[in-house]
Amino acid sequence: MFTQFIFIGLFFVVLMVGMLWDLGVFSKTTDVEVSAKQAIKHSSVWFGIGLLMTVAVYFFHGQVHQITTLQDLQRYAMEYHIDLNLGRGFDYAMDEFSRTSSISYLSGFLLEYALSVDNLFVILLIFQSFKMNGQNQKRILIWGVIGAIVLRFLFIYLGTEMVSRFTWVMYVFGAFLIYSGFKMLVAGDDDSFDTVNHPVIRFTRRWFRIWDKNPDETRFFVRNEGLLYVTIPFLVLIIVDITDVVFAVDSVPAVFGVTTDPYLVFFSNIFAVMGLRSLYFLLGAGMDQFYSLKYGLSMILVYIGLKMLLEKWAHQYGFNEVHNLLIIIGILALSIFWSVWFPKENLDSPKE
Repeated sequence: MFTQFIFIGLFFVVLMVGMLWDLGVFSKTTDVEVSAKQAIKHSSVWFGIGLLMTVAVYFFHGQVHQITTLQDLQRYAMEYHIDLNLGRGFDYAMDEFSRTSSISYLSGFLLEYALSVDNLFVILLIFQSFKMNGQNQKRILIWGVIGAIVLRFLFIYLGTEMVSRFTWVMYVFGAFLIYSGFKMLVAGDDDSFDTVNHPVIRFTRRWFRIWDKNPDETRFFVRNEGLLYVTIPFLVLIIVDITDVVFAVDSVPAVFGVTTDPYLVFFSNIFAVMGLRSLYFLLGAGMDQFYSLKYGLSMILVYIGLKMLLEKWAHQYGFNEVHNLLIIIGILALSIFWSVWFPKENLDSPKE
């Protein structure tokens, strides 16, 4: 129990220290844009920490679940529906458990990171539509990441409870992911965002006072003549958080398709979300260059949905976590390389 608390405590310490470091560096100046050097450094650090967590999971995940005997491993395997060779002794089974857990975490992390990039396309569109300046973008992303962590925790908790109580929920998740994948595949590329009729805007205008006299207002709330107003940056923050909820409806079930271990789902989600802010400034307006990523993500969602529906059948033919990881990496790599090899402007330009 003590080791479990230490590991989870260190996890949150790393998050807090990393967030303070991230915010401290970005907040030293009030420049409109974050430099490319800063964005590259921060994105690399967060992605590196996410990858290093794979090693920590390999060596310490058994202690997180307080696994000390073969019976503990058997209980874990039954609860989270994984295949472990328990007949060859505790040491062999424990090594297999560590390897399986680390691969499942890495698969979930890469999947969440890729889905987060797709989320950034929408966030960029929101900022452009509301004409948010650089300072407001930084502040909104700070609080947006914090809100995303809280909302992801709630989603994962609810998802874990549903999966543990009703095994058929996995089939519902699988069918939903297949639907979401095809929906993403056929969806058009929207280049505008309705800043008047959006539900958040209509609700706020009906029930609250909105301060829109200063387009560069950086505060979330303004008091004028004794009355409290909410500002446009606050509305954008709410829209960004709601957008993350919409994406979480796809991404959290997708990770449950990789593993139903709540710790691995939470670890992979949070490390992917923590790098959102710096990744946004790294990609910036160049995000549309990775146009084929959307198609790769749609393929992954469909694949994971099918995997959830055909889980038992796939295991009978030797399909395991390594194959799952290779398929996810392969689809992501192909979609990224396709964007690089065949730039969108070349495809859009008419042939002479």
